[in-house]
Amino acid sequence: MSAHPTTDRDATARGATGAAVDWDAQAAVFDDEPDHGLRDPRVRAAWAQRLRDWLPERPAAILDLGCGTGSLSLLAAGQGHRVTGVDSSPAMLERARAKLAGAGRAAEFLTGDAADPPVDGRRFDAVLVRHVLWALPDPARALRRWRELLEPAGRLVLVEGVWGTVTPVGIPNERLLTLLTPLVRHTRVEQLSGDARLWGKDVTDERYAVVASV
Repeated sequence: MSAHPTTDRDATARGATGAAVDWDAQAAVFDDEPDHGLRDPRVRAAWAQRLRDWLPERPAAILDLGCGTGSLSLLAAGQGHRVTGVDSSPAMLERARAKLAGAGRAAEFLTGDAADPPVDGRRFDAVLVRHVLWALPDPARALRRWRELLEPAGRLVLVEGVWGTVTPVGIPNERLLTLLTPLVRHTRVEQLSGDARLWGKDVTDERYAVVASV
């Protein structure tokens, strides 16, 4: 799921206890978060601009892992990319398909594990993952798998962060860079906390993106 612990309930559900969220049950309200549904034109425009900066300039094959209700998939498809989205929640994917169909855009959506997506040996120009890696039991293994899915000169686009003050959850960018070092030839980090347009509000926790080229 493309999610982050914006409440203590979420942090407990996915981070502190390791308990699983029922994402099918969350699908109906998932887009209520400004950075999930991207319903506010200013928030949507902010994410669209970031994707233009992060994804290839030419139309490319994009794998959106933990795609949730498909908001980033929709933006990428709208920029001319060929999008495949993967999520473990059928209810989330039902909403993703409806969202793209309603906007007159096409994408392929597959039910499966973001850490080991069911893409049958296909390769992609970019693998896009937002707020998923931090919640996986073995981030290093997932990164190796995602690296295998890239075309030569492909890139990983990883949006992550560290949330909470009492019991923080997440993955600091220094740790992520350490995990990426043996897998890629170049990384670029962008700090996202200071751009309130992305979140629909001011935030004080650590939020960032890493664009890693192979």
